[in-house]
Amino acid sequence: MYFDGEQGFSASGRQHVAVMADEVVRLVHACKPILIVDATVGTGGHAERMLEETGADLLGIDRDDAALRAAAARLGRFGARVTLLQADFRDIGLMLDQAGSPTVSVIMADLGMSSFALDDPERGFSFGADGPLDMRMDRRQKLRAYDIVNEESEEELARILYDLGEERAARQIARAIVIARRHHLLQTTSELATVIARAVGGRHFGAINPATRTFQALRMAVNRELESLAELLEKAPLRLAVGGRMVMLAYHSLEDRPVKQRFRELTKSQEFITISRKAMRPDAEELANNRRARSARLRCIERISS
Repeated sequence: MYFDGEQGFSASGRQHVAVMADEVVRLVHACKPILIVDATVGTGGHAERMLEETGADLLGIDRDDAALRAAAARLGRFGARVTLLQADFRDIGLMLDQAGSPTVSVIMADLGMSSFALDDPERGFSFGADGPLDMRMDRRQKLRAYDIVNEESEEELARILYDLGEERAARQIARAIVIARRHHLLQTTSELATVIARAVGGRHFGAINPATRTFQALRMAVNRELESLAELLEKAPLRLAVGGRMVMLAYHSLEDRPVKQRFRELTKSQEFITISRKAMRPDAEELANNRRARSARLRCIERISS
């Protein structure tokens, strides 16, 4: 097992529950995989199940070095069957070329935000606990949420919040951020959440916290998530062997829409078929036991010719 990062991490108590794992395993097992690429391996939840249920080798990719250390601990029992790399899945073609694998049996990606990072205040992803305005999935990169919040223009902030957070109060929040930072630069998640709450008058649009959409938008902007997803969807299906499958889990429309559109485009080429006409959803038992699954959408395509 190879991991580009520090070793010796204990993963106890920091593993989140893999969403729709049974459905993912069924989709993967059906194509009798030889090599699986888990493009968002995280702490290894889906990867562990796929390794248990198949005889395939697995390449696990993630931008988060801490999550990869947890995955290394969790998947260590599978030995040489597992390779872990710290990278952005937008570079999947390059990674497969370097590994000497022009085609693979399965490419799987869970696009949701891992609770492993979300629950760590020092990462700055959540307004639930105070921490620095960071939000980097790959901490080797320079751009942080702090830089966007304190340096972007009011117009650009409003655009980010509206386009990436679908925030209806984007202009009010952007204006409030700009006014607040004139007095002092915003340093922490709690400072930003307070500014947002004052801008919109507390809770709005139902039960969700008023900071939810802004924090989503900033995270997506920091990590260029939609750009990475677009490149993955463009390149990855073409690396599937005949009979191979691509399995995608999305949690909101900004993620699910491009997946749906790309899969529809691929099926028109007659080289691919969809395994399920509509997105698969978690069953009632999983919804009762895993709140994170409530918005999950699972889609799968299979390559039938080259």
